[in-house]
Amino acid sequence: MNITKVEAGGKNIAIVSGSEVLIEDVQSALDLIATVHYQADSERIVLNKSLLNESFFDLKTRLAGEILQKFINYRVKVAIVGDFSVYTSKSLKDFIYESNNGNDIFFLPTEEQAIEKLSQVK
Repeated sequence: MNITKVEAGGKNIAIVSGSEVLIEDVQSALDLIATVHYQADSERIVLNKSLLNESFFDLKTRLAGEILQKFINYRVKVAIVGDFSVYTSKSLKDFIYESNNGNDIFFLPTEEQAIEKLSQVK
């Protein structure tokens, strides 16, 4: 796992990259939150969707809800970056739409858009 810290809009934003899945379950999400906080002193994280277990995007597993609730509980804002058009589930599309209209969780196509969004939200 690599963590790159950028500053945008006066906010520290951690860009997490890697070649393997980092978030398999709730505990690995908590570990990531703690690592990013310790290494980058940031409560704003950009993640590529490839770092998430694919079952995250199957809402029937409840994994997305459980993981994202931890980000909210610990007041960490996260932007997940990637092409979400590959998923055909209407409920997932609705979930992404609702998340993008909130203030904590975002699903965006590019890293640049993710940094911009995380730099603007309170």
